[in-house]
Amino acid sequence: MTLSQLILTQLADPFRIGLIIALVATMARTRAATGTALPLAAGVLFVAVILPTTMGRGLAEPLWRQVSAGVLSNAVILGITLGIWTAIRRARGN
Repeated sequence: MTLSQLILTQLADPFRIGLIIALVATMARTRAATGTALPLAAGVLFVAVILPTTMGRGLAEPLWRQVSAGVLSNAVILGITLGIWTAIRRARGN
């Protein structure tokens, strides 16, 4: 599997997308106490590591390659999610 195929597979993973959306929702609720950047970065790394290690899909790719592609995929999903969240906040006037 090429790197682009691995990234596209991870970008289309509904479980990964759900975890990143939940990460943004949690960050929004705990923003005053924990901040923004550090929880999001830790969450992106956590999801990138935990999914390939626990949901062994039998990929022939080494773990480091799956995790590094996961970090990139998670960052893209996070950017899209934060963009949507910001647009919703602005539309509501918050």
